[in-house]
Amino acid sequence: MPHDSGFSIPSGRTTSQTLIVRVGDPPRPPNRIVSLFRRRGFNIESLTVGRSEREGVSRITVVVRADDETARRLEANLYKLVNVLSVEDVTHAPSVTREMAFVKVRAAQNRRPELLQLVQTFRARVVDLGPESVIVETTGTQEKLDGLVEVLRPFGILELVRTGTVAMQRGPGGGAQDEAAESDDGVAA
Repeated sequence: MPHDSGFSIPSGRTTSQTLIVRVGDPPRPPNRIVSLFRRRGFNIESLTVGRSEREGVSRITVVVRADDETARRLEANLYKLVNVLSVEDVTHAPSVTREMAFVKVRAAQNRRPELLQLVQTFRARVVDLGPESVIVETTGTQEKLDGLVEVLRPFGILELVRTGTVAMQRGPGGGAQDEAAESDDGVAA
């Protein structure tokens, strides 16, 4: 696949880079962001879109495998898109990242106590208890969710859905909050 000049899939040491993008609410910004990554040949590992603390502003968390220099160029290219208000790279910043998952598992009556104990061990919870299955809900790091899925696999996973990563930088403020914190007269809003 051809790439834009000056852009190439990193060949050096890559890591999962986490970018938080705040966009105005018209319906096309998520599509434009995905297209930007697709045109440059990057696979998005995770993409979540949701409302933010500001009316009319959506928050998109994108996780992509890239080196630090490539992530900086991706960030610069994101700013060129219409309706992009801010971009934060929280890859190396102190931040909290989580995913959520629902796992529907076979739950024979004779194995339910064992299943419920595993669920409790992972600090997950049962959100639906049926005659032959259980739906488990959990949040946590990707590693925690992977671990829970692996211990539930022997019971028989009937269905699985994961949200993808959401992230928030630790400490005061954030991209959208900082830009909206002061009005034109310099007084906090």
